Amino acid sequence: MTRVVSIFLPELATDRIRRADPSIPVDQPIAMIARSGSKRWVSAADRAAKTTGVRVGMAAAKAQALFQGLTMIDADPVADTLALERITMWALTQYSPIVAVDAPDGIVMDTEGADHLQGGEESMLVGIANRFRGKALTVRVAIADTWGAAHACARAAARDTVVIPRGSTAAAVASLPIALLRLSEKIVGDLRTLGFRNIGELSVTPRAPLALRFGPELGRRLDQMFGRLAEPIDPIRSPELIEVSRSFAEPIGAAETIDKYVGRLVIQLCDELQKKGLGVRRTDLIVEKVDNTRQAIRAGTAKPARDVAWLTKLFRDRTEKIEPGFGIEKLSLVAVISEPLEESQRASSLIDDEVTDIVPLIDVFGNRGSRVYRVAPVASDVPERSVQRISAASDNIEACWSHHWPRPVRLIARPELIEVIALMPDHPPVSITWRGKRRRVKRADGPERIFGEWWERTSEWVAVRDYFVIEDDTGERLWVFRSGDGVDTATGSHKWFVHGVFA
Repeated sequence: MTRVVSIFLPELATDRIRRADPSIPVDQPIAMIARSGSKRWVSAADRAAKTTGVRVGMAAAKAQALFQGLTMIDADPVADTLALERITMWALTQYSPIVAVDAPDGIVMDTEGADHLQGGEESMLVGIANRFRGKALTVRVAIADTWGAAHACARAAARDTVVIPRGSTAAAVASLPIALLRLSEKIVGDLRTLGFRNIGELSVTPRAPLALRFGPELGRRLDQMFGRLAEPIDPIRSPELIEVSRSFAEPIGAAETIDKYVGRLVIQLCDELQKKGLGVRRTDLIVEKVDNTRQAIRAGTAKPARDVAWLTKLFRDRTEKIEPGFGIEKLSLVAVISEPLEESQRASSLIDDEVTDIVPLIDVFGNRGSRVYRVAPVASDVPERSVQRISAASDNIEACWSHHWPRPVRLIARPELIEVIALMPDHPPVSITWRGKRRRVKRADGPERIFGEWWERTSEWVAVRDYFVIEDDTGERLWVFRSGDGVDTATGSHKWFVHGVFA
């Protein structure tokens, strides 16, 4: 069953200004001013401006009088639209093959089958919200069975993420205001004049009198919200994307026929890629059905690829998931992410030099939803900063560790607090209590002092850690540290933690 995510960007206009000029203080109120002739009013305001009493629609002179330090910038709807399109194109490469602009301040995408790759719907929405906030964008995200329900819930919710369970659309939207039905302002105003306040009241009203007065638009929006009428999402496209497609006079549905035409599309796509010297990293197969619904399959590769046989196999391994329904009328293959691909010369067969290429195996696991990556060293003394995840097929990194002390085979993601008996300031623990179990220390080595990286955070100017390698009475070896130098509390809390486990 289709699931739709709506991403609401309530402060897109002001966020665009802050992203263009990061030097603007976070607490500096910003308002966008629109004009028509001599009339000037607030068309958008950020959170800081709204806390001072500035509201959208307020006269510009009144807003300026209300708060003297208000930064007022001329509204630029064209720039806002272009910014939204760029953000939507980025979302297309990250989350789903079916992503579209939900003008003027949102994005909508079909995430059917994509949530399990990110730990479920709740985790997926939290991840989306965090990544958008990381790009300095204010965001609220909702997922529901229909575009209309997700759109309304994202704009009505007070929290950042909202998950509407499957089949719960009616209960979720009943109390929402009718303005969230995506109707014209005139229709909304007339409905309010008649006494309608929320969607629930409108949905139980006989349809014929409403259609007679307001036309078919009102009934269409209600049917779309409750899933009685399909509302397909037309994916965003740009001239830079390489796309090939095939339409059918007679709908197709047999698995063999689908595979045959997918193979032909792959050949066409590779030809287009070769003309531009590109290889594909992420490819979407869009299936358009006769009932005006779409289904999508995404395949990715660890390195730029243009091998017809391999790309065909990646898709044919997954075409069994296609549900043709009453028939398929169009297939499209889109190279969502492409990169330069240089031609390589094969080694001579006279030289016996076999090199095992594991990239195809990485591609297989990646397209099954597994997260395949490598760990590479980073030049940092702080243990949790000394490693990074990189692409499984990326080139080797020349950086290496310069530590003379041994390092554990497994580093705990978050150091765990332990109770320790130790003689301060430089002696190793005599015993520790970790996860409810007390352990007597038989051997210990240390301390290894690691200083904070003051160039990363000012709070680390004087911070230190003293690390010890200890072995308990069962033979288990742990990597523990004391926060601080054991004398000056400014260097750390003097609490003890377990940070790693040796083999």
